Amino acid sequence: CVLIHGLVMEDTFCISPCARSGLEEVVIVIQSQRNSFHARRSYHKKVEILQQAAELEQGVPVVLLLHELSDYERDWSILPALPQLSAAYGESTSWFFFIEEETAVALPALIRVLNRYPSQEWFLGKRLHDNKASIIHHYAFSEDPSFFGYPDPAAGWALSTLLCKRLSERIQYENLKSDFTIDLTYEIAFFIWEEGRGPKLTAVPEFCSELRDNCATSFTTYLPSCGDPVSKNNVFVAVKTCEKFHKDRVSVVKSTWEKDAGILEYYSDVTDAAIPTLDLGVPNTERGHCGKTFAILKHFLSKNTQKADWLLIVDDDTLISLPRLRRLLRCYDPKEAVVLGERYGYGLVHHGYSYITGGGGMVLSRPAVSRLLSSGCRCHSDDAPDDMVLGRCFTSLNVPITHSPLFHQAQPDDYSEMRISSQKTISFHKHWNINPVTVYMNWLQDTHQQDEL
Repeated sequence: CVLIHGLVMEDTFCISPCARSGLEEVVIVIQSQRNSFHARRSYHKKVEILQQAAELEQGVPVVLLLHELSDYERDWSILPALPQLSAAYGESTSWFFFIEEETAVALPALIRVLNRYPSQEWFLGKRLHDNKASIIHHYAFSEDPSFFGYPDPAAGWALSTLLCKRLSERIQYENLKSDFTIDLTYEIAFFIWEEGRGPKLTAVPEFCSELRDNCATSFTTYLPSCGDPVSKNNVFVAVKTCEKFHKDRVSVVKSTWEKDAGILEYYSDVTDAAIPTLDLGVPNTERGHCGKTFAILKHFLSKNTQKADWLLIVDDDTLISLPRLRRLLRCYDPKEAVVLGERYGYGLVHHGYSYITGGGGMVLSRPAVSRLLSSGCRCHSDDAPDDMVLGRCFTSLNVPITHSPLFHQAQPDDYSEMRISSQKTISFHKHWNINPVTVYMNWLQDTHQQDEL
């Protein structure tokens, strides 16, 4: 056999020459989305990879767009798609490699990395870990959060065919422990680890989110440049609040990001001229706020409301960068039904639905609001969870739920610092045990921001 030494790692593996894989034994899955902007980007990435393979003349990988695998919205959570991938390609390939739309792949380096690992169960990626117990990870591994690693999706991650086959069997015959999908790669890693019975993530230094020597992958940005930001007056900002939070929470909005809004209204359970707030006739609820959100949607379309292409609905304890949001919105067609934010899932393995989680901010185009209201979809109670009700409605209408990792339902410390420190973050949520003004200044305020229209 031939001894293959890692370029950076100290591990050495004995590999038979006949076991070495070519590009034809790799399935590259681009984690694409159905929205037209993302579909175009992922298609261009597929063409780029295939062109690179043709120039190398070392075989051609299978390149798949995730959103084209089936009509089910659930496939973005990966686990429900594994049985289909394993059945279609498990006998002819050795690896499944998952990348983001903007992940650049150097195919010669990728195949060198994959050939370093003998034929067995492997889960490879750039290792991230929590610095402290995190609410989005259900406070798991609270004694030592760094114990558990999960892959950075921007750098790409790989499953060997043998592991994919076993996971596929588990998915078909076992019930997942949670109905919710919140942080995708963490939950995939947790499922694979199987409380210590399965493999942990193997860190691969050549899987990079920033370009370095010997990288097999690198990443551009989650905040693409699609032209000048949309106008301030083309984003209608709706802030949900109530009387008991006027002093503490609304004051934070006014001292941080309100100045960047062209159109902004505060919706409360009382009218307060000092803010000012608008009472839409819906009583305050302790949770859910579905009745208030649907009243906002109707108000947005009313003839007496200043017309804008986009509606942003946030909580009064949401911290947000409106300039970055307006830059991101330039990439989307306001004539389409667009629902944008941080995507969660409920019951996806069993044909559930996706939704934009409310605390990070829900962005809807005018056609999306119009389709929703004209469909007759409504709240079963005023305190129903508004974000989940909207997600169920849009799923039934076949309107895609579009994800951006720049929106965050939780606080900065609940996410891997290695990952979010390289992002131009758009939002965070909650004021618990933090100084929200400091969080805004450190994470969301651009110091050299231009005065945009």
